[in-house]
Amino acid sequence: MTHQTCSFWGGALNSLGMLRSAVLATASAWVLMPQASLAQSSTQSGAQNLPSVTVTAPEARRRTPASAARSAPRRMVQTANRSKPQPQRNAGFVETPRGPVHGYVAGRSSSGTKTDTPIMETPQSVSVIGAEQIRDQKANKLDEVLRYTAGVRAGTFGADTRNDWWLIRGFKSDDIGLFLDGMQLFYTSYASWKLQTPNMERVEVLRGPSAVLYGGSSPSGIVNVISKMPPAEPIRYVETGVNNFGNAYVGFDFGGPVATQPQDGKLFYRVVGQVQNGPTQVNFTPDNNYFIAPSFTWKPDADTTFTVLASASKQDTRGINFLPYQGTVTSAPFGKIPTSFFVGDPSVDKFTREQEMLGYQFERNLTDDVTFRQNARFAHVDVTYRGYVGNGWDNINTATMGRYNWYAKNTANQADLDNQLEYRFNTGPVKHTMLFGLDLKGYQIDDYQAFGFGVPSISIFNPVYGAAETPLPSAPFRNFLITQKQAGTYLQDQMKLGNFTLVLSGRNDWVETTQDARDTGANVASRNDSKFSGRAGLIYNFDNGIAPYVSYSTSYNPIIGLNAQNQLFLPETGKQAEIGVKVAPKGFDGYFTASFFDLKRQNVATTTVTTPVLQTQTGEVTSRGIELEAVANATRELKLIGAFTAYHLFNSRDLDPSLVGKTPTNTPEMLVSGWADYTFKDGPLEGFGFGGGVRYIGASWADTANTLEVPAVVLGDLALHYEWQNWRTALNVINLTDKIYVASCASATSCFYGDRRRVTASVSYKW
Repeated sequence: MTHQTCSFWGGALNSLGMLRSAVLATASAWVLMPQASLAQSSTQSGAQNLPSVTVTAPEARRRTPASAARSAPRRMVQTANRSKPQPQRNAGFVETPRGPVHGYVAGRSSSGTKTDTPIMETPQSVSVIGAEQIRDQKANKLDEVLRYTAGVRAGTFGADTRNDWWLIRGFKSDDIGLFLDGMQLFYTSYASWKLQTPNMERVEVLRGPSAVLYGGSSPSGIVNVISKMPPAEPIRYVETGVNNFGNAYVGFDFGGPVATQPQDGKLFYRVVGQVQNGPTQVNFTPDNNYFIAPSFTWKPDADTTFTVLASASKQDTRGINFLPYQGTVTSAPFGKIPTSFFVGDPSVDKFTREQEMLGYQFERNLTDDVTFRQNARFAHVDVTYRGYVGNGWDNINTATMGRYNWYAKNTANQADLDNQLEYRFNTGPVKHTMLFGLDLKGYQIDDYQAFGFGVPSISIFNPVYGAAETPLPSAPFRNFLITQKQAGTYLQDQMKLGNFTLVLSGRNDWVETTQDARDTGANVASRNDSKFSGRAGLIYNFDNGIAPYVSYSTSYNPIIGLNAQNQLFLPETGKQAEIGVKVAPKGFDGYFTASFFDLKRQNVATTTVTTPVLQTQTGEVTSRGIELEAVANATRELKLIGAFTAYHLFNSRDLDPSLVGKTPTNTPEMLVSGWADYTFKDGPLEGFGFGGGVRYIGASWADTANTLEVPAVVLGDLALHYEWQNWRTALNVINLTDKIYVASCASATSCFYGDRRRVTASVSYKW
């Protein structure tokens, strides 16, 4: 552990004022402890999804006589109103916000309120993707999990193997909108995080500003991944598979109870892991992942739960191709660039990520009406990115591309501590669920980047690899240590009166950001910010299953990072008004949602058309639109998903007046998708199933002036599967027709091909 790292975490608890000093001091032991114990090890990362495990219903809680006599009647009424199962739910399935989803339909979520709340009583747009849907669609990475979700453009940069990319309501959200178990995994520069689908129990998409509960985050929404937890019933599961590119994997999932003495409480464990190796559709670009995630839960009594979650992963691949507009979207004199073409050099290019996380979740029912929760995590990531990057045509007539020399070395540490006190009480006919929260965040990135020219051009059709490596300039263009400390307090009241539910939330954040020169240690820049965020939402649940709602929310995000002038970014703010309706017909296991929103995002960080690619902040971008979503377990055999998104995204203010009214690059304004899966439950075909989906991705722009259009595309997916006794075999196909298309363009020299047809055959066994 370096002296700089020690000083960062040791100094993370000072000078945010009296309140900040007091609350940060309570976390000092926690912030320092994982650093001392968590080595920068090189372990594993993976991809395929494993089936969900049905956990048993929560056991009856211990009640003190005094508490029972004082609170039992009111508590029983509150629990009945809040937790009453839907008529269509299976009687043997009890859903929790951290547990499995029944089929494709989730009834409860904690992402919108941080409490166990029915989705039908949450006045905000929420989508939940469960492990069964992830398995059926054979999502290989997180952005693939999101492909059929309303309001989300998943896989912005197509076949890129390095990262997960997505837009929510037209805004990039993978950098500041990624959460794991309710705590943020922020990244800037190249220090990105990679979460693995085998360890995802559910993925929840909360659309709209959510800073009031989570602090700095995307004003367009968040993606909250819920980890698989140690199960109450034993699970033993192995799976292996391979795709048509030769990329193969083997994964496992083991867990269950551990025999203990009665006086020691109950202990459960789980270990999920996967090894993945092999090529992809682009030459010399492997997708190799190694991943393991152990966890255990200790329940000393019915009122207390303590879960420790750890993970380690390693990825080895190469950088994405940056290709020109002419030659991908439109034809060059020779036609189109092959999708398999590798623009770098395999003797030079590499992208490696080593990532470790350690955290815990603690919950204690202090009384029948008061619950305390504390969630914490320390995470470390080390990314090395080296290669020759495409820089447009050197000579289009001879099909030779220019390249520049690139190197980035980023290491980052992030610590999160979230304390929650939930108090349930009544004031006359109004039932309250009050939430008091205090969360602390610490983040530090060591950002070293260098680039230069002088790299030989490369022929598209006769590439020459393995020449002497072009040296990088001795002086980097970016060499900084950036630190941010954030403390936030929040208060929320969910008030239920008859069929009305009113949610009022407020939060204040105090943030300190510093930038130090890595070579000299000198402080280059610093800033202190404080901001209030708020939310108000109202929903009415008619007895027939129709629930209209309205909400207004603001957000605040203190961006970590540097602009094109190597200066600290200004904080980003946002505000949104939303109205909508949710429909859950009685006797039908599913629901439908429609939402209309007007979202404004200020101080947006946008990509510059420069070499290297940098970012600057424009004035304001507005997104107005409609989202429709349907999800259903229509019958025992049939599961359905449908989504429609249409919005108008435009620069509402900009330093360049000619760009006002224009749509940012990379951003389609219409998305339509539908998926169905049918499995025979009886008869001679019992166990056999098939599924398929269609995705429409609208047109987008390749330049800020909106003169270069990237066409819309329609893609089809297919699934065949068969279950017999403890075995399951599956064949999954994405891009069924093998459509060659451009996923998006960031500029006229930065276009990215989408996934070609990928066929994955898999077999699994559980016992």
